[in-house]
Amino acid sequence: MNDNNYYLKKSKAVLREVRKSVIGKDDVICKVYMAIIVGGHVLLDDIPGVGKTTMAHAFANALGLKCNRVQFTPDVMPSDITGFSMYNRQTGKFEFKQGAAMCNLLLADEINRTSPKTQSALLQIMEEYRVTVDGETYDLPEPFMVIATQNPIGSIGTQKLPESQMDRFMVKLSMGYPSVEDEITIMKSRSENDKRKILSECVLDNGDIQAIKEVVSDIYVDDSIYEYVANIVDKTRHRENIIQGVSPRGSISIISMAKAEAFLRGNEYVLPSDIKNIAVETLAHRLITNVAGAAGNEAAKKEITDILRMIPVPKMQEK
Repeated sequence: MNDNNYYLKKSKAVLREVRKSVIGKDDVICKVYMAIIVGGHVLLDDIPGVGKTTMAHAFANALGLKCNRVQFTPDVMPSDITGFSMYNRQTGKFEFKQGAAMCNLLLADEINRTSPKTQSALLQIMEEYRVTVDGETYDLPEPFMVIATQNPIGSIGTQKLPESQMDRFMVKLSMGYPSVEDEITIMKSRSENDKRKILSECVLDNGDIQAIKEVVSDIYVDDSIYEYVANIVDKTRHRENIIQGVSPRGSISIISMAKAEAFLRGNEYVLPSDIKNIAVETLAHRLITNVAGAAGNEAAKKEITDILRMIPVPKMQEK
């Protein structure tokens, strides 16, 4: 438990650092960090200008991670992500030139503005943590994660991500507009001259991140919690308004996120409330409902909320 307390304090320090750069979005910051410490990828779906890119850079700074950013446009090629082979006349051999994915944190900005071919190049990277170029496979650095941002569906120049790629994001989050009070704070703390400044400083290193991952992995999950999640997921596969339910990858993701939630609470076991707190962000983007367009996102969230009300909560005594 002493190790848990030590790494919990370290984690709180990370969150404090990120809050210096991202004002008034504590819940989103916590859930992004939770995804990081369980090795998941994050999709930030929101309008431009609310701080999505700033938050990604703030986490990279606070965690001491190498961060590469790709601004996705229609002309971005898969090789820009994975890398490519170039012939060296002096050696007479082809040499591998690293792509943007060779880093710890890949910031994929406006991912839904690029071509499906380039989007699909991320699939192996996000699932297998390696890239393959001309038959040669190269492992990505550890840790590795993708924080992708996308503008809402329907914005000019956007196209919907395929379901297979959506399923590879552990969580889908939205920052939303700041409150009036937070917006005043943002205006006072920033100006056009220092808009590039990220206030967050490094408080962790790779060793700490790996150790925190191990601590979170050891969080206890009771059989009743596994059954609770299985019932929630199964319900998504038998709802009239849901065309495609949650995959087993979604079940694994919600357990992982619940462990991270318990860790940040200072507990060594998962409670049903941990499942409820992250269910919508972890499961809703995996659903396909019979509601089209942007309204489909809200419909999916409502379906998960309704299911949570329907499924009996296991009775557990807090230890």
